[in-house]
Amino acid sequence: MHEFIMDRKEQKQLKAELIFAKRLGLTEYDTLDGVVSRCEKENQRRKEMLQNGEIIYGPEHFSLPAYVRYEQTRFRLDFVSESEKVKKNYSYQRISEKEKQAFYEANRDLFTRYHGDCFTYEEVSVIIRKRIREMEYDKEIQNILCQLN
Repeated sequence: MHEFIMDRKEQKQLKAELIFAKRLGLTEYDTLDGVVSRCEKENQRRKEMLQNGEIIYGPEHFSLPAYVRYEQTRFRLDFVSESEKVKKNYSYQRISEKEKQAFYEANRDLFTRYHGDCFTYEEVSVIIRKRIREMEYDKEIQNILCQLN
């Protein structure tokens, strides 16, 4: 086992996200060993880039916990942004204009400026779509978690 401490709930959450990422074609291996291997490869890539004088964005070296969070974030962003890779392996739920408008009305507090005035629906339509996709992602993870229990 790797020197990486997670409680059981975090372990199950990670396992579910890795299973879903594999289904989506975002990763080949849905195991912690796969994560460790990808982390090592990414760290080696960053080391070589630095040695070649190239600019890297983010950390120069990932700890395993930081890399896990990086992957979890990347999987979620790939799903929410409806990347081509995900579209090849997943059929997104249709989002109607009515559903987006209902979300806007139910969550107006999410769409306020500093002084309390609201963004218009048109200004935040794309954000609403992504929030609905996030909810879809979370639902898929919950379905996998139920199967793991």
